[in-house]
Amino acid sequence: MITRLLVANRGEIARRIFATCRALGVETVAVHSDADADAPYVAEADQAVRLPGNAPAETYLRPELILDAARRSGADAVHPGYGFLAENAEFAAAVTDAGLTWIGPPAKAIAAMGDKMTAKALLAEAGVPMLPTWTEPDQITDFPVLVKASAGGGGRGMRVVRDAAGLADAVASARREAAAAFGDGTVFIERYVERGRHVEVQIFGDTHGTVAAIGVRECSIQRRHQKIIEEAPGVLPAEVRERLHEAAVAAGRAVDYVGAGTVEFLLAPDGEIYFLEMNTRLQVEHPVTELTIAAGGLDLVRLQLLVAEGAPLPEHWRYPSVRGYAIEARLCAEEPAEGFRPATGVLHRFAIPGVEREFGNLLRAGLRLDSGVVDGSVVGVHYDSMLAKVIAWAPSRAEAARTLAGALARAELHGVATNRDLLVRVLRSPEFAAGEIDTGFLERHPEVFAPLVPAARAPVFALAAALASAAGRRATAPVLAGLPSGWRNVPAFPQVVRFVGPTGEVEVRYRLDRAGNLTEWSTRPADGEPIAAAPAGSAIAGAGPAPAHAAVDGPPEVTLVSAAADRVVLAVDGVRHPFRVHRVGPAVFVDGPDGSVSLTELPRFPEPTTELAAGSLVAPLPGTVTRLHVEPGQRVAAGDLLLTLEAMKLEHPVLAPIDGVVAELPVPAGGQVDTGAVLAVVNPEEDPR
Repeated sequence: MITRLLVANRGEIARRIFATCRALGVETVAVHSDADADAPYVAEADQAVRLPGNAPAETYLRPELILDAARRSGADAVHPGYGFLAENAEFAAAVTDAGLTWIGPPAKAIAAMGDKMTAKALLAEAGVPMLPTWTEPDQITDFPVLVKASAGGGGRGMRVVRDAAGLADAVASARREAAAAFGDGTVFIERYVERGRHVEVQIFGDTHGTVAAIGVRECSIQRRHQKIIEEAPGVLPAEVRERLHEAAVAAGRAVDYVGAGTVEFLLAPDGEIYFLEMNTRLQVEHPVTELTIAAGGLDLVRLQLLVAEGAPLPEHWRYPSVRGYAIEARLCAEEPAEGFRPATGVLHRFAIPGVEREFGNLLRAGLRLDSGVVDGSVVGVHYDSMLAKVIAWAPSRAEAARTLAGALARAELHGVATNRDLLVRVLRSPEFAAGEIDTGFLERHPEVFAPLVPAARAPVFALAAALASAAGRRATAPVLAGLPSGWRNVPAFPQVVRFVGPTGEVEVRYRLDRAGNLTEWSTRPADGEPIAAAPAGSAIAGAGPAPAHAAVDGPPEVTLVSAAADRVVLAVDGVRHPFRVHRVGPAVFVDGPDGSVSLTELPRFPEPTTELAAGSLVAPLPGTVTRLHVEPGQRVAAGDLLLTLEAMKLEHPVLAPIDGVVAELPVPAGGQVDTGAVLAVVNPEEDPR
């Protein structure tokens, strides 16, 4: 029997495993880097062992440190979670050689599936259908193709190539990214199937020779070849589902599989299925399977522990029934509209409304949350950008999508940019509702990248922020706190607040009368024409305040109903809307009926700052310059690749914004940079006329 389990991972998956361990009475041990010392999962463990350093290569990717932590803590079992060492055969063997119970498949099975070329050859013999595959670029004659890392997954080291001209660079880039993520830069090339769907089968094996298929998942909504929305049981014909089950079980039996695993397939438009890879571990998206199998009573982590102790897979899990529908969205710290650039910072507030259960199954329709963060968590540059998974279960797919989209739209996610708006727009799109999805969905639907709050509505959010700030100041005023904000004997000038928002700097002007009614308001860009402007209104005795409004085709009519530091209620065009306002220093987060807007209030008298040289390109987040593609003095065109920045285990290209000449490259290859550091300076070419 397992009595004390060490989880060789971090964040959300560590918390997920600890939740099952508590239910089973198993003690828990966490390992943590210095950056994770105050993370929620560390606080929840019965014991915790420090791994000195921050980067994965210094900490979570060092087997000797993990084994030493197990020895020092008295752990008798190790669960690898997913990522890091989860699919490292040498680590699995070292754990068992140390006399510890390994929660996963045998090292032999991990090794066989860990090298994707070896896996393809082995499973092809078992009758699993395969795509054409090459190992050398000069073997390719037909395009498009997909370059893939042989030693890992998660979209890292993966590139779509549509012509011969881009193949060499794609292979080189994929090799660098794979080496950084997995310690192995080996890549291979497959035929790329347009409009293909990514589907997968959850399998489970025991030490008694049983390998069972426990449901299908649809994972086609992806960015950068990484899943962001997953669902079960998937919209599939029964005969396709049957073929997927048969192929997945054949793959598991070919390697005498034990424990939880996932066999991933590409479903072509013509209905053919092709093996992609086998993940010899628990998957990020496992909750959608748990919620839809056998009345939601499935706990895959519990099964992992029981099978690792030698128990057979229970009979009722070998042919499970499916109930309802589940959809999972991965909340990530990133900027979707900027190439999914990872975001960092302090997560001042993390609140998802309507959550029924964390890390567990649902007995009725509702929401489950599997999160690695809480209020105050710091999102750094060392690890994956995923913050949490929000999962909805309902009797039908349409209900699950609506529930999930509504919860995400109302969520309070303050301090770090996220992909929330993108997820909501995908879930609410007609194409998603109709099941018209594939791995190219985001590329074909640029409209889902638009923010939830339309540009025309943003001024009202800025007005709410200004009124909340004023109410907060009046509430804490040492004298005459009952007077309306900005009250004067001669109200000649409106109050003015300046913010930096999603579209740049904006100025809010407003006037309150002696009764506290809003009589005038406007917003405009700094030094620009008004975006929204409203002349002064007047209150009619006994009729309440008149709305502050503008001419026809102008901004909406707005009446101030109430204002407090954390809540402002405005009647907009006669419809009352509450705005929740959360202020952290100069940062103001406004959550309204359309979505959320993040603003930064500017000081009335700003300090002088040092101006950057014209044409400067700065680092959007901390990272490492891995490669310079140009030299000072070189002419470049807008969109040319200047250098590559590596952060959060991914490569991020830095492109020339204009036609011009590279004036400076202040950071050499291998150099570390912080946010805001100048990476390059590109000057426009002088007009020769």
